[in-house]
Amino acid sequence: MTSDAPPGSTGMALGYAREGVGTDTLAPQIDSLTEVGVAPNRIYTDVFDDGPPPDQRPGMTALLDYARPGDTAVVTGIDRLGRTVDEVMAAAREFADRRIGLRSLREGIDTDDPGGAMIVAVLASLGELDDERRRRRRPRHSGSRVRSASSHIGRPRALDPEQIEQARRMRAAGDPVPAIARALGVSRATLYRTLAEGRSVG
Repeated sequence: MTSDAPPGSTGMALGYAREGVGTDTLAPQIDSLTEVGVAPNRIYTDVFDDGPPPDQRPGMTALLDYARPGDTAVVTGIDRLGRTVDEVMAAAREFADRRIGLRSLREGIDTDDPGGAMIVAVLASLGELDDERRRRRRPRHSGSRVRSASSHIGRPRALDPEQIEQARRMRAAGDPVPAIARALGVSRATLYRTLAEGRSVG
């Protein structure tokens, strides 16, 4: 039935409309979807979902439950798929994994078109890369913290003769020990000990 599928599609057209705080209301979105042939009883909606995460949207969940491979999800704009870039990429990947097409009216994206299919494939791939980055983030940061901590373990760095002389000149000029230690990249304890070997630092 032609009213249930966009041109070129072999499955059914399933509309999705989302109303968020300060965004387009549902009525104009539904009108636009029906104008391109989506049956009114096959338009799934979510309202004011700025709070719940995307996996708690009953409308999107119902669409995914009903959809079959070869069907096409139709939205008025790509931003209707999510509130953030991450959510849009995740939705694109979900459709791709389920072999559900995607058509966005405002951007002219349609997976039945090679160019549109490439755009959606890129979005889905970016979603996968982002998930992989998040999975690796914790171990990598933990390792960095371990390396950072281990770099401070061991014998304190000693000053060479030139640095010792520089430290003594700075101290004689009235520079405070903490400032001298920072300038030479050593701890105050090391600097105090080094200077004490020659004369009192006061």
